[in-house]
Amino acid sequence: MNPEIEHIKQITRRHFFRQGSLGLGVPALASLMGGINGPAFGQSATGGLPSVPHFAPKAKRAIWLFMAGAPAQMDMFDYKPKMDAMFDKDLPESVRMGQRLTTMTSGQKRFPLAPSIYKFKQQGKSGAWVSDLLPHLSKRVDDMAIVKSMYTEAINHDPAITFITTGRQLPGWASLGAWLSYGLGTTNEDLPAFVTMTSSWTGRKQAQALFNRLWGSGFLPSRYQGIALRSKGDPVLFLSDPPGVGKTNRRSMLDVLAKMNTRQHEVAGDPETQARIAQYEMAYRMQTSVPELTDLSKEPKSVLDMYGPEVKKPGTFAQHCLLARRMAQRGVRFSQIFHRGWDQHNNLPKDLPNQCRDFDQPAAALIEDLKQQGLLEDTLVIWGGEFGRTIYCQGKLTRTTYGRDHHPRCFTFWLAGGGIKGGVVHGETDDFSYNITENPVHIRDLNATILHLLGINHQKLTFDVQGVDLRLAGFDEEAHIVRDILA
Repeated sequence: MNPEIEHIKQITRRHFFRQGSLGLGVPALASLMGGINGPAFGQSATGGLPSVPHFAPKAKRAIWLFMAGAPAQMDMFDYKPKMDAMFDKDLPESVRMGQRLTTMTSGQKRFPLAPSIYKFKQQGKSGAWVSDLLPHLSKRVDDMAIVKSMYTEAINHDPAITFITTGRQLPGWASLGAWLSYGLGTTNEDLPAFVTMTSSWTGRKQAQALFNRLWGSGFLPSRYQGIALRSKGDPVLFLSDPPGVGKTNRRSMLDVLAKMNTRQHEVAGDPETQARIAQYEMAYRMQTSVPELTDLSKEPKSVLDMYGPEVKKPGTFAQHCLLARRMAQRGVRFSQIFHRGWDQHNNLPKDLPNQCRDFDQPAAALIEDLKQQGLLEDTLVIWGGEFGRTIYCQGKLTRTTYGRDHHPRCFTFWLAGGGIKGGVVHGETDDFSYNITENPVHIRDLNATILHLLGINHQKLTFDVQGVDLRLAGFDEEAHIVRDILA
C-alpha cells in the first residue's frame, strides 16, 4: 500500500477546496514550478504515469492558441452570405427559440441582424471559406480541420474559460495542461511539462481577466500546474538568484532544504512535501534552461520574418508563437498562449482587424515553422475561444458599425498537426450562425479528442479524491472523440 496515495484518499474537504480554489498552496517560488519531473506516485523517470500513454499517440505535444474574449465566428470562418439581404431585420423568434441571452442584450427591444462586412473566399484544395481578415491563415487551410459546430452551456467569460480549460465551470478542477503533465510528464528534465503565456493585444483596451486556475493543478499535486512565462524581468518569477547569492550557495541551500523536507515527509507523509523538493530542484535547473529557451538571437532571419514584425517585441503573440515552437523542440508537453481583447460588444469593425493582425501571420507561421522543423506531424495545434458571438447587433447598428454579444450555441475552433486530418470542415450551423444543424461538438468532446491524440483514454486518466475517480472529460456527462477530424 502506498502511504502517499492513502494520504490523498484521506484528504480533507477543507484541503480539497483550499487547493482547488487557487490551484496553488505552496510558497511563492515552489508554486512557479508546475510541470516538473521526478519519480513520485509510482511515476516514470520523466514524471508521467507508468500506464500512460494508453495507446500509441498521434501527437507528442500540444500548443493551444486561446483567444480569450470569444472571436466572432461569422466574421472569420462561418460564412453566412444570406445575411447580406437581411441587414437590420429582426432575428426570427423561430431561430432564437427562447434561448438564454446575457443581461447585456436581453433588455433590447429588438435583435437586428448584423451581416459581416468582410469578404470571404474559398481557400485551398478543401475550399474552406475564410474571411479576408486572415490572409496568412487562409493559405494554411489544407493543414487545418475547421470545426464550426462547437458549443458550451456557459454564457459568461470566466465560467466559460474555466469550463473549457478545466472541464468544469466552477474553480477547483485541474486544467488540461496539468492533466497532461500528470499523465505524460516531460521529455526534458530541465523544463516544465506545462508552460503558459499571456500575450499583448491591439484591439479594445478592456480585456477578459485571466486567473491562475486556468493553468492550475486543482486537486492534482501542485507540481503539475503550469508555469507562467513573463515578458518583463525574469522570464519566470524569482528565477535569478538574489544579489550576493552564487550558484554554490544556492546549491548548498537546496541540499539543506531537501534534507529538511525529506524529514518532514517522513513525519507527515504529505506528498506535497516531495513535490516541493522537486520544484526547488526544477527551479535550480531552469536558471540555465529558461534563458536559453527565450534567447532568440540564433534564430535565422528567415524564421523571424515568417512570424512578422512583432516577433522581436517581448510579450507579443508573434514572439509567443515562436517560443511555443522552441518549447516543442525542447520537449515541453503543453504550451498555452492566451491572446485577449476579443470581447467586442460594440464597434467590432474597429477592433477585429487589429486582433486578427495580431494572430493571423504568427499562427500561420507556427504551422509552417513546425512543418519545416519536422514537428508538425506530432505536434497538435489548437485555436479558439470560450464561446461564439451573436449574429444580431448589440449597440448601434450601421452598415459599417456593429457589436456582437456572447453566444454559446455555436462557435468555431480549428486544429492542425499531430493526428489531424487537414483540409476538413466539420459541422454546420444555420443561415444565422445561431444554431448547430450538423455534427455538434461539445467542449468536453474537444478535450476528449485532445487527450486521445496524445495517446490518452479520457475515461482512464483519473485521480482519486476521497474515493472518487475524477477526470477532465466525461466525468458526469459522456464525452465523445471527434473521429471525423482524425487522420
